Amino acid sequence: MRARLLVVLLSIAGCMSCAFAQEADFSAVDTLVGQAMEQHQLPGAVVEIGHGGRVVFRKAYGERSLEPTREAMTLDTIFDMASLTKPLMTATAVMQLCEQGKLSFNDPVTKYLPEFAANGKQDITIRQLLTHYSGLPPDLLLEEPWEGKAEAFRQAFAIQPATPAGVRFVYSDINYIVLGALVEKLSGMPEDEYVREKIIASLGLQNTGYLPPVEWRDRIAPTQYEHGVMLRGVVHDPTARRMGGVAGHAGLFSTADDVAVYAQNLLDRLAGKPSRFPLSRAILEKMVTPETPATATALRGFGWDIESPYSSNRGEIFPVGSFGHTGFTGTSLWIDPVSDTYVIVLANAVHPNGGKSVVALRRTIADAAAAALGIVSDGGKLSAKLTGYNESLSGMRRWVARNGNVKTGIDVLETDGFAELHGLAKKHDGHVRIGLLTNQTGLDGAGRRTIDILAHADGIELKTIFSPEHGVSGAQDTENIGSGTDAQTGIPVISLYGATEAQRRPSLDVMRSLDAVVIDLQDAGVRFYTYETVLGYFLEAAEKTGANIVVLDRPNPINGSFVQGPISDEGTASYVDYMPLPVRHGMTMGELAQYFDRERNLHAPLTVVKMEGWQRGDWYDSTGLTWVNPSPNLRDLEEAMLYPALGLVETTNISVGRGTDTPFEIFGAPWIDGRKLARYLNARFLPGVRFVPVDFMPQKPYPYAGENCHGVRVLVLDRNVLDAPELGIEIAAALHKWYPQDYKLERINTLLANRQVLDSLMNGVDPARIAEDWRLALEQFEVRRKAALIY
Repeated sequence: MRARLLVVLLSIAGCMSCAFAQEADFSAVDTLVGQAMEQHQLPGAVVEIGHGGRVVFRKAYGERSLEPTREAMTLDTIFDMASLTKPLMTATAVMQLCEQGKLSFNDPVTKYLPEFAANGKQDITIRQLLTHYSGLPPDLLLEEPWEGKAEAFRQAFAIQPATPAGVRFVYSDINYIVLGALVEKLSGMPEDEYVREKIIASLGLQNTGYLPPVEWRDRIAPTQYEHGVMLRGVVHDPTARRMGGVAGHAGLFSTADDVAVYAQNLLDRLAGKPSRFPLSRAILEKMVTPETPATATALRGFGWDIESPYSSNRGEIFPVGSFGHTGFTGTSLWIDPVSDTYVIVLANAVHPNGGKSVVALRRTIADAAAAALGIVSDGGKLSAKLTGYNESLSGMRRWVARNGNVKTGIDVLETDGFAELHGLAKKHDGHVRIGLLTNQTGLDGAGRRTIDILAHADGIELKTIFSPEHGVSGAQDTENIGSGTDAQTGIPVISLYGATEAQRRPSLDVMRSLDAVVIDLQDAGVRFYTYETVLGYFLEAAEKTGANIVVLDRPNPINGSFVQGPISDEGTASYVDYMPLPVRHGMTMGELAQYFDRERNLHAPLTVVKMEGWQRGDWYDSTGLTWVNPSPNLRDLEEAMLYPALGLVETTNISVGRGTDTPFEIFGAPWIDGRKLARYLNARFLPGVRFVPVDFMPQKPYPYAGENCHGVRVLVLDRNVLDAPELGIEIAAALHKWYPQDYKLERINTLLANRQVLDSLMNGVDPARIAEDWRLALEQFEVRRKAALIY
């Protein structure tokens, strides 16, 4: 009976899909392709569209050959796929080798291809090849004659990078030539044989492969003339042609029907449905979600394009976060897992004499397909998941600042009539005794102190104020800050910034005299900012005493979408390192409280009064809130942006500008040559920043007070592509390289708190390589972090 019911249901579903396909109006696609042919943009094309697990549109247009003979385009025409070779075959093969345990994405290429180390490429990783962040130039030189795959590999291994690895998106065929060599080395098979056996056969593709056989020739769409001979069944790409027709970057031939089989099986695997796709769901997800640096200006998966200058074939309706690729000959594939849709456009636009572009056509066909299928924008949900902001602001991750209207925790608490605290009061005969951990940042939207608001709230007795580092006024930049009394309310203030650890923790006796402690502090979003540790100490005390912790949440000023930098080691806990965290964790104080409580198994009675209106991608200047210095030397958002970099190195023997008007924007020492250092750092092409030599003189009581320091000013050009912790590592490495006798690098570990990174720095490992080495730990952290996120 169940089997019969299943057959009936499948039949109904099939009929519904057929009906849908008949009802959907794809006439706009006809019009667009017809206009393009009239304008001689292409001789013809095959368009195939899948939706909901079925092909819903499939049509051939125009002619596949104009010269030397005219031939009508047919649905079974075989096309030179050009760069679609990269994701369809080469990247898929690399993913299979990873799944087999034969490689790791963060491995340097030289681990498997030692010859690749020539000319400073020893730190380029497989990940960087897959995502086009290797720094290699776009193609091999073709000015001089050469032939053969072995010669191509030799040239690719010997080539000099155009930019440092990991810095800039440069679309490069060389990346995939090298990946093709990697596939052959690790599989022990030529790439064409490997993909035929492991990918093409697995999917059951009938008309796909390198080096198409003679019997396919009549169905192949010719491309263009080369030395008076029309290329037909011979790869169009000149580099791949010199390599004998088999290359990691180009050389594949296929039909729209075969590409549709590939795309549908990929979608089914992602959706957890039965599928012949030759990768597991987990490893496939890495192909189709961003694997570029967190600050990348182009979003690329492993092989697939997500959001870059080359992703125009997505159109305007399919969401940022769907994925695809194009080929120079006129081929295109875009896949949207949200709507279970794919759009295939195959053309030989270069026929017969090259020089034609179908970029606009591919974009408009994608939009026409989406409109015909009734697909609407997802409202930026997928984009927000990937980038922390909505789609309209994503533009290659060069986000603009939005004009938000954020209500902080204290504002929300006031608006709801102190409901969270009155709820606690009901457990204590209608009266709740509270303490308040706060400082000068504890203000509501009208500028009133949280101290005053709670001191005069009905049913609430504010008994004690706790102050963190810098005191309740936030003006003291010294240790051993004494306790006192708040002048306006007369409430005692207990300082938690004494010389010993015991003096930095809340007294358990005091905690037992309170029903709850409210925490209202503006954090800096950086692991070694001490407000985070004192938060953890209160959670520990609450777990022991039963006092409730109520966190009035505030924005992470440097936004919550970036997670960057090395994670501190286990066993290094201190007042500047509460527990293992990356330098830039991307959490608010409320989220940190939940993370600490969960990861430490504290089970403290915790309530977070959430903000209203904050988005993860918000920098502080997008919130509409007034800036209040969270500490004496973080005086504006620019300094907060650079704090994860310069703060990381300030425990070494350099000045980071404390005692000047621009702390955490400059660094230097009397023994530094500022011009030489700025020139070196600028040559590293670090994303989002430039460097200018400066001289400055710090004032007491800070390092080098009264001495003339030479150094560098850091100019932030694009905060959304800046990896500030990695910048700190770059600075430390540069100082160690140029001033090994003067610079005390070993002192960095006070705030770095990562022995492996310190050892790598001491050994002169390239900072970009060091940053790649901490990526896996960051990915694992982000998985754990998800459970604590509120926004």
